Amino acid sequence: QLQASGGGLVQAGDSLRLSCAASGRTFSSYAMGWFRQAPGKEREFVATVSWRGATTYYADSVKGRFTISRDNAKNTVFLQMNSLKPEDTAVYYCAAKRGLLDPPREGYEYDYWGQGTQVTVSS
Repeated sequence: QLQASGGGLVQAGDSLRLSCAASGRTFSSYAMGWFRQAPGKEREFVATVSWRGATTYYADSVKGRFTISRDNAKNTVFLQMNSLKPEDTAVYYCAAKRGLLDPPREGYEYDYWGQGTQVTVSS
């Protein structure tokens, strides 16, 4: 099970830190990703990190503003979001992919999903 938290209502330019806590199994050998879905839009990739944290990928729209990280000892992955923009408004989901592979950027490749946390950025 994955539990995302940390969302909220902020103003443009503010920061938020999302957390995704895993329970029920150890996710240290899983790639972890963040995706988001805005109203009326399809789910899109945001960021992903390999099982040891050595490899990360970001969507072009968030590169330089968002940082994904993980703490395997705490079974938690984070998404630090800086310089938020109104277009970042969405429900953010964390996901886990089994295996010590290059972390995927396609949602269909993930095995487990969290319930989502709402991020709203006002202009």
